[in-house]
Amino acid sequence: MNLLYRIAIVLITAVLPLLGIFSVKINHFLKGRKGLLNKLKEFRSKNSGDLVWFHVASLGEYEQAKPVIAELKLKRPNVLVLVSFFSPSGYDIATRKVQEHVDFISYIPLDRKSTAFEFVRIMNPSLVFFVKYDLWYHHILALKKRGIPMVLFSASFRPEQLYFKSEGFFRKILFQIDWIFTQNLDSIRLLESIEYKNGILAGDTRFDRVNETALTPKKFPEIEKWVEKENVMILGSVWEEDMRLLIPLINQNQDYLWIIAPHDLNPEPMRIWAESIEGNSIRYSESDIFEGNRILFIDNIGMLSSLYQYATLAYVGGAFGKGLHNILEPLGFQVPVIFGTLKNTSKFPEAVQSVKENCGFSVKDAEELKRTFNNLKEEKYYSESKLGAKNWVESNLGAAKKIVHEVLLNYPLNGR
Repeated sequence: MNLLYRIAIVLITAVLPLLGIFSVKINHFLKGRKGLLNKLKEFRSKNSGDLVWFHVASLGEYEQAKPVIAELKLKRPNVLVLVSFFSPSGYDIATRKVQEHVDFISYIPLDRKSTAFEFVRIMNPSLVFFVKYDLWYHHILALKKRGIPMVLFSASFRPEQLYFKSEGFFRKILFQIDWIFTQNLDSIRLLESIEYKNGILAGDTRFDRVNETALTPKKFPEIEKWVEKENVMILGSVWEEDMRLLIPLINQNQDYLWIIAPHDLNPEPMRIWAESIEGNSIRYSESDIFEGNRILFIDNIGMLSSLYQYATLAYVGGAFGKGLHNILEPLGFQVPVIFGTLKNTSKFPEAVQSVKENCGFSVKDAEELKRTFNNLKEEKYYSESKLGAKNWVESNLGAAKKIVHEVLLNYPLNGR
């Protein structure tokens, strides 16, 4: 299997430049990695000492990493922190501005053995954190050969994953990780079923992150003025499949203001949606005066997590398509959240639990959406849901502190 994997990586590496001629996304994926090792060499030549590497797949996993990075920097302020991304979309957003507590942002190179070993050699980390998933064989092999401790956190496992189906290549990768901190007890039980010994239940660090955002959200005075004393429904990370249900609801509830943050910022769907919605709409980029409009389209990235502070209710999209987006962001502000019926609930345990906590509501069609929305208009039902969100978030805080405490007990980072 090792040989097959190496052959596959070599073939993929050879084919991607050809595909990049026809695909803007693939071309961007490859272009961002050009000169990567030289940039890292330059950084390390100017910054010696203990370096901790955090690897994330994309922006969502980076949000999970932030509380752990902050806690680590609090305990060990002198360590350098490097964050690597697999996805260009995550990397692009993270590099638009200086990231607090992060000293260097990089792509992870494609997992060719020679490149992975060179990346690890130049970086020379004292400790490595992988967030949730995205474990690359040759990078892990390079770390293991150099005796560098590896930690996986916010892990959420499912029985159908290859780690648990049979012994072999993928399970061996998992067993190279020194400590695994899981989001839930089911994941611990799955690790125990394959006799992995160093699993610890820590919880989901996203709770720490959304709580931090709720305590210190970005302020948008122009929106604050517009929404004052109004009921507001925020539609976060919505797709066409979501809007098919939501547009009738918007048209039936003229007494609400609606903030729509599409997942895709292509202006054409926004134009089509606006034409189907009864009432005036405006895009955030068009003006800072929204009076006279009932619908505000957010046509940029980076605002949504703080916008929920203005919400009465929220709907989070993606469940009908590629996957549900972050429902914990509105819940961090004690905002009840509605979302579509999931195809695979095991991938989104927080959605299942939110329903049990009476702060999340799954809907399968427009009729169920309307009924849920109307129920949440009732004061008693709404207050109970807000309380459910508050209690659930507060009961899950502290994962980042637990992870950093446990890791530093084993790997003090007082010079490796």
